[in-house]
Amino acid sequence: MSNLPELSAIREAQQLLAKHFPPTPLVKAPSLSGAGSEVYLKIETVLPTSSFKPRGAMYALAKNLQRRQIDEVIASSTGNHGAATAFAARTLGVSATIFLPEQANPVKRKKIEDLGARIVCHGSIDLAGAFQMASEYSHRPGVYFLNDATDPDLPAGPATIGLEILEQLPDLSAVFVPMGDTALIRGIAAAIKQLAPQTKVIGVQAEQAPSYVLSWRAGKPLPTDTCNTCADGLATRTPEAANVAAIRKVVDEVALVSEAQMIDAIRHLYVRENVLAEPAGAAATAAYLALPISGRVALLVTGANITDEVRQQAGIAH
Repeated sequence: MSNLPELSAIREAQQLLAKHFPPTPLVKAPSLSGAGSEVYLKIETVLPTSSFKPRGAMYALAKNLQRRQIDEVIASSTGNHGAATAFAARTLGVSATIFLPEQANPVKRKKIEDLGARIVCHGSIDLAGAFQMASEYSHRPGVYFLNDATDPDLPAGPATIGLEILEQLPDLSAVFVPMGDTALIRGIAAAIKQLAPQTKVIGVQAEQAPSYVLSWRAGKPLPTDTCNTCADGLATRTPEAANVAAIRKVVDEVALVSEAQMIDAIRHLYVRENVLAEPAGAAATAAYLALPISGRVALLVTGANITDEVRQQAGIAH
C-alpha cells in the first residue's frame, strides 16, 4: 500500500472529523504579504491540544475501532501526537498509554496527563527509544499501536488540511509544510496533488534534524546520529524508506531552517500577526521568510505548545 492517502479516504476523514471540530481558519498575513505575493496562515493551533495532530489520531483510531476490539491505544511521541492520541482515546472511550522521551516538552506532557493518559518515559533519551518501548508493549492483546510515522490510516486525517486550504483559497501557488515523521506532508501533498497538481508543496525541516530533507535529496533513507533541535515536533532521525519514497513523489522542494530562524519566526508571528507558535509550528514561516516566493502562498502553523524557555528566547510575554 502506498503511504499516500487516496482522495476517497481523505474525504471520508473530512466527514468523520467534521463531527468533532470545524475547519481551521486560513488568515491573510499582511506582514508577510507584499508586491506579487499574498501570504496566508493556516492556523491549526485552534484544534483540541493546540496542534494539527488530532486530525490523524481521531481518524486512525476511529477506523481501527470499526475493524476490531481495542482495549488500549498506545503511541510514542515527543508530545503533540501523544496528546492527540490521548484526546482521541478519551473522545472515543478507549484507555491510552503514551511513551515519551525522558526530556519531553513539559507543556505537552502536562496536556497528555490532563487528558487522562498513562505516561511511560523511563530510559528513552529520544523518540527512537520511546518507539522501541512502545513497540515491545504493543504485542499485548487488545493493544493498538498508533504509530505516527507508519500508520496507514493516519495521513488521511492531516490530508484534510489540504482539502480545507484549496476550498478556502483557490489558485494556491504554494504551501509550506513542516516535516517531522512526514505524515502531515504526505497527507497534505496527496490531497493537493490529486486536486491541484500545479500547486507547489515545499517541505521544511530543522537544520539540526534534517533526516528527511537529506533522504529526499538522496533518494534513499539517510538517518542522522542526533536530532537535537528546539523544534521537538520535527525531531526525527530515523527515516522510513516508504515515507522517503512517498515524499519524493509529491513534495516539490525541501528547505532547512536554523534554530535562530525558527525563534525569529516565532517572534514575527506573535508580534506582527498575533499568532502563537511553537518552533515546529513556526518552521514554515521561517522558511518563507528566508525564501519568499510570489503568488498565493499558504504557511502551516501546526502547533502552539511552546515552552517557557523558548518563549524567553523569542522574547515574547507569557
